[in-house]
Amino acid sequence: MRLIGIDTPESRYNSKLARDSQRSRKDMDTILKMGKLASDFTRRLVEGKRVKLVFDIEKYDKYGRLLAYVYLEDGTFVNGRIIGEGYAQVMTIAPNVKYAQTFLRLEREAREKGIGLWESASDKSLF
Repeated sequence: MRLIGIDTPESRYNSKLARDSQRSRKDMDTILKMGKLASDFTRRLVEGKRVKLVFDIEKYDKYGRLLAYVYLEDGTFVNGRIIGEGYAQVMTIAPNVKYAQTFLRLEREAREKGIGLWESASDKSLF
């Protein structure tokens, strides 16, 4: 499954990690460290909790992964929380753009506050 609208740093060695490293000029170990922080944050947010999946226009991506917005029972919007706490960048892919503007606002606020992964980011891109 993939959370709609967000992109977190890689937490394992793979070809995307190499591409992200080359594109961002950040070394792979730095990206992996950020990926593990994002993964740990997400795990703490949802582990052991019931979630509700909400779909947008397309239910699957080109790789066959289920695409969803995720909500906790208390109403927490997981996708938005991850961005808002600074553990992901916005990545919207049409036609699943229902919350694109909300995600952009949350990312901007996280950057301005310098929280999450933005705390140590010196440039525009996390990875």
